[in-house]
Amino acid sequence: MNLSRNFTLQELTYSRTAVEHGLENVPGPLAFQSLRNLTTYLLQPLRDRYGNAIAITSGYRNETVNLLAGGVKNSQHTKGEAADCYIAEGPLKLLDILKASGLDFDQAIVYRRKKFLHLSYREGFNRRQVLYK
Repeated sequence: MNLSRNFTLQELTYSRTAVEHGLENVPGPLAFQSLRNLTTYLLQPLRDRYGNAIAITSGYRNETVNLLAGGVKNSQHTKGEAADCYIAEGPLKLLDILKASGLDFDQAIVYRRKKFLHLSYREGFNRRQVLYK
């Protein structure tokens, strides 16, 4: 099922941790709507500006999967509001595109060693917070 032109529900809910532990990782109605918002208002427009595919390394995680994956208790991943993104040029390139785009976002967290960019979007007020880890 497509959430947007280039992002599917499957890629936003796939979790290696869930597979390894034999767990379902299916979002409820609120998390599903948040995933649709995330892809419609942030990920798809960002991909369009980038002009190439953006790999999702982690999207929605239910509470159990989040705990097993080492996620923080209040993770936006559990609400369907966040995705960890990877491009070959690295997270700073994707962050530069995001900053230049003017797109609304809640958080952009650059994970330099792991080479991905955590992006989140929520309905309502978005903080446009940029962090480096």
